[in-house]
Amino acid sequence: MLNQDFKSLPARREKKGIKRHHIHALALVAAVAGIIAIASPTHEAEAKRMAVEPAIEEASTTPVTLQPQIQSETLNLTIPEKEPLEPEADNKTEAKVAGHKEAEPVALRPEQAVFVKVATAPQPEQFDQTVSESPLSIPLAIPEQEKSPVTEAEVAVTASRLNWQAVKVRSGDSLSRIFERNKIPPIQLKQLLDTDKKAARTIKMLRPGQTLRLAVADNTLQALEYPISAAHKLTFQRRGEHFVLEEVTHPIERRLVYASGSIKDSLFNAGLKAGLSDQHIMELVGIFGWDIDFALDIRKNDRFALLYEELYMNGEKLHNGNIVAAEFTNQGRSFKAVRYTDPKGNSNYYSPDGHSMRKAFLRSPVDFRRISSRFSRERFHPVLGKKRPHRGVDYAAGTGTPIKASGDGKIIFRGTKGGYGRTVILQHGGKYTTLYAHMSGFKRGQRVGTRVKQGQIIGFVGKSGLATGPHLHYEFRVSGVHRNPLTVKFPNAAPIAKAYKQDFQQKSQPVLARLALQQQTQLALNQ
Repeated sequence: MLNQDFKSLPARREKKGIKRHHIHALALVAAVAGIIAIASPTHEAEAKRMAVEPAIEEASTTPVTLQPQIQSETLNLTIPEKEPLEPEADNKTEAKVAGHKEAEPVALRPEQAVFVKVATAPQPEQFDQTVSESPLSIPLAIPEQEKSPVTEAEVAVTASRLNWQAVKVRSGDSLSRIFERNKIPPIQLKQLLDTDKKAARTIKMLRPGQTLRLAVADNTLQALEYPISAAHKLTFQRRGEHFVLEEVTHPIERRLVYASGSIKDSLFNAGLKAGLSDQHIMELVGIFGWDIDFALDIRKNDRFALLYEELYMNGEKLHNGNIVAAEFTNQGRSFKAVRYTDPKGNSNYYSPDGHSMRKAFLRSPVDFRRISSRFSRERFHPVLGKKRPHRGVDYAAGTGTPIKASGDGKIIFRGTKGGYGRTVILQHGGKYTTLYAHMSGFKRGQRVGTRVKQGQIIGFVGKSGLATGPHLHYEFRVSGVHRNPLTVKFPNAAPIAKAYKQDFQQKSQPVLARLALQQQTQLALNQ
């Protein structure tokens, strides 16, 4: 019947206005039904849509009515008046009504909600009247508004507002384990490491006992602090999906402190009485240990004096620094040393004339309790029960005590060697070799051909081979000839480079002069 009405439209122009309003109403109802079906795809909505479609087919004779249950106060749709349509335009309208199922949903934000009035179909006897202004309210589902991107200003949190927590590094810890323990997603660790490659390498080097500071909110890392030193730290702070790196350095104040003492029973007790720390006492031994055997050569009334640094930050002491100048008098012989750092950053101790205090070899390659047997041409062997030459020095020490390479060299033997037991032999240049015997074990990762540095651990004290107790048997050979390790004159290390000699003199002379002045003042006060 609807098709017949459209075909007879040219012959019934007197009722054109009536049909025009009627078609608009049908198009609107179809569009509304499509919106309801898409926005609220439930069984109830489908039933309503099916109820509307038969009404469209009978629209030419039956007024359009809608069920009351679809009325609401959410949205009002009103049909605006338009200019009269030509028959061709009416045909297009018919096509739109037939395809109402493909209507797109209306996506509106709450603040953009509008109200449009929907005109109900007029009664047949009122076709020549004005369209009713009675509104019909039809609810439209408004999809949830998509969240806008978070700006940096919304995410950035100042350090003063962060909730910091201290995290102590455990043995075997890594950054991934620390993040997992604090319930921080792995993706945030990647964001942190992508901030700066150099800083990423630094913060991966964790030490047991080290303390990191984390600021975490809702399982999201807001900031991380990594201490490089007491006055130097790296701070990572979140900015959106990334982190910003800040390197913080506090100024350090260095104060020189003078200390001196006279040995009555031991160097250790004399050092403590003078106010030195254990670290400074051992550092003093390390400076002069090339020229003085502190296990055998120390005598009563030997003296020492030194200038060392104390480091302060913001007026508070952090810790003790390095010894900058020192003098040790042993059996009437005086030895002086001054610390110098060249323009390349290399630091070492030198005599006042620029010769290195460091020698090519250590006098004692192990921290020992006593010397149990000295170098001699003839000695009664406690195991073999007969006299034979003893071409080395035996240092008594506890099993497992580390044994150090006495100089830079290369391992040329590593294994079991007859009565020596477990043995290591090092080659130092073209003419020097050293032997270390009766070991309990070797340092892992080393083999024949491995190069080692002076002071590097190569094994551990034991009693393998022909030995009655744990000790290190140490031999020193020059061009294959055994020499007494306690008395042989070691070659000096390289002196200060000529290019730095003038710089050395300018920096060392004021320090040595201040040390001498302090000594004179102390001597005058004691008289």
